[in-house]
Amino acid sequence: MQGKIIKGIAGFYYVDVPAEGVYECKAKGIFRKDNTKPLVGDDVEIEITDAKDYEGNIVKLLPRKSVLIRPAVANIDQALLIFAVAKPEPNYNLLDRFLIMMRRQGLDCIICFNKTDIAGAEQCIRIREIYEKSGCSILFVSAARQEGIEKIKKALMSKTTAVAGPSGVGKSSLVNCLQEGTQMETGEISAKIERGRHTTRHSELIAISEGTYIMDTPGFSSLSLFDIGKEELKEFYPEFAPYAGECRFLTCAHIHEPDCGVKRALEENHIHKIRYANYTTFYGELKEKENAAKSTKKRGNRR
Repeated sequence: MQGKIIKGIAGFYYVDVPAEGVYECKAKGIFRKDNTKPLVGDDVEIEITDAKDYEGNIVKLLPRKSVLIRPAVANIDQALLIFAVAKPEPNYNLLDRFLIMMRRQGLDCIICFNKTDIAGAEQCIRIREIYEKSGCSILFVSAARQEGIEKIKKALMSKTTAVAGPSGVGKSSLVNCLQEGTQMETGEISAKIERGRHTTRHSELIAISEGTYIMDTPGFSSLSLFDIGKEELKEFYPEFAPYAGECRFLTCAHIHEPDCGVKRALEENHIHKIRYANYTTFYGELKEKENAAKSTKKRGNRR
C-alpha cells in the first residue's frame, strides 16, 4: 500500500493513503542500516500491522524528486511565502532571504500578502511595485474577511507546497481557511511589539484536496543566507537579467563597477531600490563570510 508521509513525531510517521485514511507507522530497521531517514513529504510503501487501529510499518521509500534542507522535507513543488501588508509591516530583507533560500533549492515562489483588511490600497500598490519584476506570483488576501482564498487554492492545486513566513502574519489563519476542519493554533499578536508567537512546532503536510498538500513550517524571525558564493547572488534577482548585458565587465557584480547596466537601470527606476539595497546587503554578508573563511585557512596553514 502506498501513501505520503504527512507528519513525523517522536519516531512515528503518519502516512496518508488515498481513499483509505492516515496510518501511524514506524520505519523498519533497514532505514537506520542504510543511514536513511524518512522525511515529511516522502512517498512510501507500507505494510499494515493493525487495520482496525490504522497502524503499520514503512517498508520502502519511493524515489524523491526533490529534498529541502530547511525545513527537511521531500517532494515539494513550490513555496508559498506569507507576509502581512501591515501589523507587522513587511520585512523585505527577510522576504528576499526566503526567496533566495527557496529558489536555491529549485522552487518557484508565490508571495502572499495577508491582512489587506487593515491596509489601504496604496500600500498594496507599493508592495506590488517592489516585487512585480521578481519573477514571483503575487497575491493579496485577507484571512479575516476570507478574501482571495480561492486564488490561493487555485495556485496550490495538484501540488505540494511549502508554506513559510515570519510569525504574526496570519499564516496559520490562512491555512485554516484553506481547509474546513483544520484548526491550527493561531497564537496571539503582542500589541506592544506586533510580533507573533511561534505556534507551529513541527513540519506537517495538510491535505487541501486529493493530490494537493500544503506544508506549514515553524515561523522564522531571522534567516541566514543559503550556502552560496557572492558571485551567484545576482542569479536570484531576475530583474537584473535584462540589463546585465549592458555592463562593461562580464563578471560585473553590480556593486562598485563603472558602466554597470544594472546600476543604470536602478537610477532610471527600472529596478526597485529596496530590492537592490537588499542585494548589496547580502553581497556584503557573503563577502565577509568568504574573507573570514580565507583568514581562518591562512591561520591554519601557518600552524
